Amino acid sequence: MLAFATPLFKRGQTVLVGFSGGPDSVCLIHFLRHLASKKHFDLVAIHVHHGLRGRAADADAAFCRKLCKAWDIPFMLKKKQVRALAKKLDLSVEHAARKARYEAFAEAAKQTGATAIALGHHLDDQAETVLLNLLRGTKPEGLCGIPLRRALNTRVEIVRPLLCITRAEVEEYLAENKLTCVTDESNFDDIYTRNWIRHELLPMLEKKQPQIRQHLALMAARLSEKLKK
Repeated sequence: MLAFATPLFKRGQTVLVGFSGGPDSVCLIHFLRHLASKKHFDLVAIHVHHGLRGRAADADAAFCRKLCKAWDIPFMLKKKQVRALAKKLDLSVEHAARKARYEAFAEAAKQTGATAIALGHHLDDQAETVLLNLLRGTKPEGLCGIPLRRALNTRVEIVRPLLCITRAEVEEYLAENKLTCVTDESNFDDIYTRNWIRHELLPMLEKKQPQIRQHLALMAARLSEKLKK
């Protein structure tokens, strides 16, 4: 069972969970369902349909809705037209999708009264983000990677409970609890730099330093602490 060094949620709080149906979000919502019953906070799942993958995206949304119904978790579906948003704002589809997601999260938080949004980023995501920012060119803040918690707006906080565990540990949790999930095929397309880092660069670095993911995550955490002072 996962554990936190410090409490992330409060008794009586409403917590939105970003629920894509992928391995990370299934692990997260399953664990938070257990934790909510112990710590007495409320969960609401939010699934964002980006309008990008046709029937595959519809199937993902249906999977999430069905699982939430089985687990007695309130479910919200937000549909966004990402390609239109990308064209309107002159953004890449990837950046437009991220913007649309966070807009959807803010809308859902306002509708539900949620004061926290839990997302399923893990330690491997942290390592990938540090390398991605380094490749793009970044200020020192970019090497801090993904924060454990940050403000979305004046009343809502983004929280990432899985940031201390690896992708392998997520997969182990799913196997131990016999949990199923969906797969987004775009995660395997190396046209996206993050995917290339995941599939090519990190495995290559790992041959020289097996703990490279942990080292990058630890560096990000230490630098974040330094920059706060």
